[in-house]
Amino acid sequence: MSTGILDTAVLRTEIRLFRREPGAVFWILLFPPLLLVILGSIPSFREPDPSFGGIRPVDAYVPVTVLLGLILGGLQGMPGTLTGYRERGILRRMSTTPVRPAALLTAQMLVFGGAALFAALIALAAGRLAFGVPLPRQPFGYLLALLTAVLASLALGALVSALSRTTKIAGAIGSAAMFPAMFCAGVWLPVRAMPDVLARIVGFTPFGAAAQALDEAAAGGRPDVTHLVVLLAWTVLLGAAAARWFRWE
Repeated sequence: MSTGILDTAVLRTEIRLFRREPGAVFWILLFPPLLLVILGSIPSFREPDPSFGGIRPVDAYVPVTVLLGLILGGLQGMPGTLTGYRERGILRRMSTTPVRPAALLTAQMLVFGGAALFAALIALAAGRLAFGVPLPRQPFGYLLALLTAVLASLALGALVSALSRTTKIAGAIGSAAMFPAMFCAGVWLPVRAMPDVLARIVGFTPFGAAAQALDEAAAGGRPDVTHLVVLLAWTVLLGAAAARWFRWE
């Protein structure tokens, strides 16, 4: 059987296993838009607010919920799955078969990356249909920012997987990294409402840069090149570290 067919079979298997995990489906696909609906149900969130640049808070939280799916998939979903495979010896056994272990890593990235993109689509649709949030006025720039954010999230998840020998360690490291990532993405306070100094600082983090790039594209402008460079730099740095420390056994 050719390598391409085997890789496709691995991907199909991983998609099927992901669909059987109700926790992953809920937290990655359903929780972000549900959070948006809850926040949008607060009357004050549907009124223009000067501290949010004159837009409604619910409008500002759409990019936040888009990034939330990426964070949950990258820091909670993929590391737990890959570390579980290593802990149970699946990766070691796979290395003795025609299936390349690298095919599993690629399949995991495609599954969780695809889930994050689908969650972003759900969040955008929920904001539009439930609260009349305008769709991104610069869709190409928005997609570009979103894809680079997905790459950075997956690279971070790969690093957590590389550093974790057990699922408990993966959960601990992922949780420790998740809350700073959520803060930088604007879960507690959207970046556009942060003080200027704080906004500049979080702009050098992957999810802070992603939040600002998404905000810029949503408003109709092109994402700032600086923000995209920050995302790509983090992707390369985290990916290189993950490749350096990742072990199949």
